[in-house]
Amino acid sequence: MVKFLINISAILILVLFSRTESLFAQQFPNYTLFYMNKYAVNPASAGANGATNLSFIAREESAGFEGTPKTYAFSMDSRILGQTDIYKKLFKKRVSGNVGWGLYLYSDLNGPIGKTGVNGTYSYHIDFQDSQLSFGISMVLFQLSIRKDDFITDDGETINDPLLAGGNESIWITDANFGIYYSTEDFFVGYSTTQLLNSFTQFGANGQGEFKLTRQHNIIGGYNYEVNKSFDLEPTTFIKFDENLRTQANLGIRIIYDKKLWGGLYYKTLNTFSFHFGVNYDKYYLAYAFDYGINAMSKQTWGTHELVVSVKFGGKDRYKWLNKF
Repeated sequence: MVKFLINISAILILVLFSRTESLFAQQFPNYTLFYMNKYAVNPASAGANGATNLSFIAREESAGFEGTPKTYAFSMDSRILGQTDIYKKLFKKRVSGNVGWGLYLYSDLNGPIGKTGVNGTYSYHIDFQDSQLSFGISMVLFQLSIRKDDFITDDGETINDPLLAGGNESIWITDANFGIYYSTEDFFVGYSTTQLLNSFTQFGANGQGEFKLTRQHNIIGGYNYEVNKSFDLEPTTFIKFDENLRTQANLGIRIIYDKKLWGGLYYKTLNTFSFHFGVNYDKYYLAYAFDYGINAMSKQTWGTHELVVSVKFGGKDRYKWLNKF
């Protein structure tokens, strides 16, 4: 119990010292169910759990309004072994091998602006007696596009803006992500940096529009406490901040029954509460989150919805350095 309280305190300190003045511009997809697919926010976790993981994410923010952010993503990550059998490489649990890999495809829509891309990831895992330290790097390629049809007024007139008059409607951008991830059987913590290179580009007529990627820093952490044979408690947190120390934090706890059913309550900065529900059967996992803010705008929407469907291939054995669910 003392160990549980120590880990809870560490997570709370991370949140209490985070500033919350403002929101980020939506250069990054937002994820509420981050603990379901840590690879989506930290490249070092690719292959960290020793299984081959497939995951699909769908998210809609402020449902009921037109043009609000929508995110769709698919990811796959695993470990590499020195075997020639393709089936064994993909669908058997890894108890050896240090190299992991990942592939992340996504489409992020925000009003007239769309972002579609792919990340390819290399990770390296160092196993200790009761823990694991992982490093990962992703090469990023995405297309940023502007839909001119969304800049037409109710009278059918096109908005007169030099950025929309000719020029590129889409541009390709490259960048990189980096992460560090430490895990034991009961605890995990990770740090990652996305858009590491701060890539810069121009678009529109005569290059009048400028677009620079903002580097974002992410911290995730969690601890699994086994109350008894039937119930587990798992507090987790996700903190992100940019170069100007504008910060968002997501803190909450899940109650897990029989390692198969769970419910959770989370609080996000800027007065948003999130309700989580999930179930797993054998190697299949399904989770849903509903976010609702305590503000005037939220009363006009149907909230934010997120769905994650995952499949984890590999044996059911739990090795001492693997994370629990």
